[in-house]
Amino acid sequence: MSARVRLGVNIDHVATVRNARGGIHPDPVRAAEMALKAGADGITAHLREDRRHITDPDIEHLTALCRTAGKPLNLEMAVTDEMLAIALRHAPHAVCLVPERREEITTEGGLDVARLQGRVAPVVQQLSGAGSRVSLFIEPAESQVRAAHALGAAVVEFHTGRYCHVQRDEALAEMERLKAAASLAHGLGLEVHAGHGLDYGSARAVVAAIPEVVELNIGHFLIGEAIFTGLESAIATMADAIRQGERDRT
Repeated sequence: MSARVRLGVNIDHVATVRNARGGIHPDPVRAAEMALKAGADGITAHLREDRRHITDPDIEHLTALCRTAGKPLNLEMAVTDEMLAIALRHAPHAVCLVPERREEITTEGGLDVARLQGRVAPVVQQLSGAGSRVSLFIEPAESQVRAAHALGAAVVEFHTGRYCHVQRDEALAEMERLKAAASLAHGLGLEVHAGHGLDYGSARAVVAAIPEVVELNIGHFLIGEAIFTGLESAIATMADAIRQGERDRT
């Protein structure tokens, strides 16, 4: 649990800006290239069913970029036949299964794998068989962690959105939930990631409080900060926050 915490940079919202007017600018693949040069440990991208930001050609180009760079691509996707076929065709390093509703602005909450085991199990099996590490984006709850383990996933990524957006007293309770779930997951042999809503301060706090976490996946905040400071600077500052969180553990 003393390993360096990795930073995965989600470049979805570069594509959101591009798609607001159509055309090719700004290019999320260029953003991914810059992120890797700035020290990101990997790239995350969510191919939604409605293609509201990342598109199929983006995934094709991101797959090639990450393979050339020797860095992992983490493909976020809903549990659908269409997305499964796309993931099997590209065989990214990692696939994170997430919930998805067309009417939501962004991913709201974790995937209810405890309730959807029958649907999720064959998807996990096929993706794992194709060589992708399968992660399940879940709430920090015992039932979800145990279900993820039973399904054979390699990784759980805990939804940190509630921790990041509630008031201080509730945040303390939510952190305890995250800590307990991470401890259980680690004990079951699952690799522990975290993401959603994290900024410099909350990322540092999560790393400091939860030594089981080995990867954070962060997008919206970094792309927003890049407007003011540049992408390389935002990523460097986030990496510094993560390193400080590691030092805070001692």
